[in-house]
Amino acid sequence: MEHRGLDPYGYFEREGSLGRIQEEFRPVVAAAREAIAEAYGQRLHSAYLYGSVPRGTARPGRSDLDLLLALHREPAQDDRDAAEVLTRALDEDFPQIDGTGILLFGKDTLLSDAERHDLGWFVACLCTPLLGADLAEHLPRYRPDSLLARETNGDLAVLLPGWRARARAASTPQELRALSRAFARRLVRTGFTLVMPRWGGWTSDLAQSAEVFGAYYPERAAQMRAAAAVALDPVADPAVLRSYVEDLGPWLADEYTSRHGIKTPRPPA
Repeated sequence: MEHRGLDPYGYFEREGSLGRIQEEFRPVVAAAREAIAEAYGQRLHSAYLYGSVPRGTARPGRSDLDLLLALHREPAQDDRDAAEVLTRALDEDFPQIDGTGILLFGKDTLLSDAERHDLGWFVACLCTPLLGADLAEHLPRYRPDSLLARETNGDLAVLLPGWRARARAASTPQELRALSRAFARRLVRTGFTLVMPRWGGWTSDLAQSAEVFGAYYPERAAQMRAAAAVALDPVADPAVLRSYVEDLGPWLADEYTSRHGIKTPRPPA
């Protein structure tokens, strides 16, 4: 029977664990844990890994190290500066990672009602505890329903104007590859969560996400498979970005809104 990331009661299983980290990435994680504790001290409530490293699917030299830090208060400029210093140090010291990304949030934001089915779900289901007390203990259990689909990825229509501006402004191969990767990842994940309630499960695997989507929208299956490939191996092709912001993206945004509605607006940061 196909495993769909749910327990016997239909709730999400937490993906990833420290035990799944591949041998070549363990020194990176150990260094990150030590550096985070030193940089943030008492300001830090807890730290988490997410992405391919705790899932045990990271590719040496190709995968990012993704971290989420929950602070006791909302992040200030000194917190963001510390994150920048930390990411540079890890990137320079460990060639097995292709960059480090750090998300910073106050713990009250992560536990808020507004973020219950977005950031809260993300912490509880997709993040692996690295340091501190696990915020998941204060969050509910989650099912793959339409509310979760709406609150996680129901803002694609809002994002598209900004995407178009960024695509027009991109000129160097490096910029084009970075955007192709970011846009493709978001499109594949949005395509998957569009059909997630019907499929009745969860996967973070982009290739599998595209295949699941394609079973419900065969007329768009080839486009989504191609986007999953670009998400893993980005391209410096302006035509690919145009196809995302002029065709696949708008169609997906309209279909998503029709199926699940629009993500609840958040107050300005």
